[in-house]
Amino acid sequence: MLAIWSRRGVPSTLLLPLSWLYGRLSARRLRAGARTAWKAPVPVVVVGNILVGGTGKTPVTIAVCQALRARGWRPGIVSRGYGAAIGPEPRLSDGGDDAARLGDEPALIHAATGAPVAVHPRRALAAAALLAAHPDTDVLIADDGLQHTALARDLEIIVQDGRGVGNGRLLPAGPLRESPGRLARADWLVTHLAADEPMPPASSVEAGRVPRAIVMRLRPEGATHLASGRDLPWDAWRSEQGAAPCSAAAGIGRPERFFAMLRAAGVVLSHTLRIPDHRAIPADALRDLPPGPILITPKDAVKCAAPHDPRLWAVRAAPAFSDPGWLDDLDRALRAAAARERTGGA
Repeated sequence: MLAIWSRRGVPSTLLLPLSWLYGRLSARRLRAGARTAWKAPVPVVVVGNILVGGTGKTPVTIAVCQALRARGWRPGIVSRGYGAAIGPEPRLSDGGDDAARLGDEPALIHAATGAPVAVHPRRALAAAALLAAHPDTDVLIADDGLQHTALARDLEIIVQDGRGVGNGRLLPAGPLRESPGRLARADWLVTHLAADEPMPPASSVEAGRVPRAIVMRLRPEGATHLASGRDLPWDAWRSEQGAAPCSAAAGIGRPERFFAMLRAAGVVLSHTLRIPDHRAIPADALRDLPPGPILITPKDAVKCAAPHDPRLWAVRAAPAFSDPGWLDDLDRALRAAAARERTGGA
C-alpha cells in the first residue's frame, strides 16, 4: 500500500478532490449495476474487499467452497479472470484450467477445490455459462465480486487484512474502493492477519449494524515438490528439508505475509524475493537465489516460469478461523436463501 494511504497527511489531502470525483462516479456505476442486476436461479455468495491490493480473498473463497461441499452443496465459482485475455464469451475450467487461460487465482481455486469455474469481467455472463454447463450446481461463489453489482447476491463476505481501511479515504487519496461504512452491509467481515499481527483499528461503520467479525490466520499444511509432484505434510517437509536456511519467493498482493507465516512455522529464510501480484516468478530471478529449497505460494506455482527447478516447493496453507462455526452459519443462511428461491421469495 502506498505510504500516503496509511495516514491523512498533506499528500493525501491534496488528492481529496479526485477522491470525491471517484466516489461519485463509483456510486453511480454501482447503482446502475444494481438496477439491472441479474438474479441467478441459485443462491450467490460474494467474497470481496473494499481495499485495493491482496487481502486474502482467495483462501477465503477456497475455504468457503470446501466447507459448502462438505455440507452437501455443489458449488461453482465465478471470477473476473484477472491476468488472462478473456474474449467476449466466458471461459470455463472445462476447456483447460491453466493460469494463462483462466487467470492465476481462478486456476488456483479450481485446482484446490475441483469446483467448476467460469471467468468473465461480466460475472452474470460467467454465472449463466457455468450453470448451463453444470446444471447440478446449486450455489455460486463470486470471487472478488463485491463491486460487481450487476450480479445479484444473497450473502456477502468482506475480507480485510491488518491494514484495516488505511486512512479511510477513497482512491486516490486513500486505498478504498468504497467508504468504510460499506463494511456494515456485509454479512461477515473476515480479517486476514499474519502470525502475531495485531487487529487493525476498528473502522467506523453504520450505527446499529456490525457484520459478524472473524479472524483468519494461515498456517502451513504441506508442501509439494514442483519438479516431481511429491507431496509432504508440513511436519514431514520440515524434518526432511527445513533444517537448513531456505529462500522464499512470492508474487501475491502482500508477499511479506507469506514470509511471516513461514518464519512463524520455524523456517529460517536467508533470502526473500518479492514479485508484483499476478506476475510469474522470472526464471532468471530464481537462478540468483542460493542453493537450497525455494518456497513459493500455490498461486505462484500455477504460473511458475521454471516449474522444473528442483529447488521449488509450493507451500499449501490452511486457514485457522477464530470462530469456525461461521461456516455452519453460512450454510444455514444459504439454505434459507435457497428455500426463498423455491417459494418465489415468499
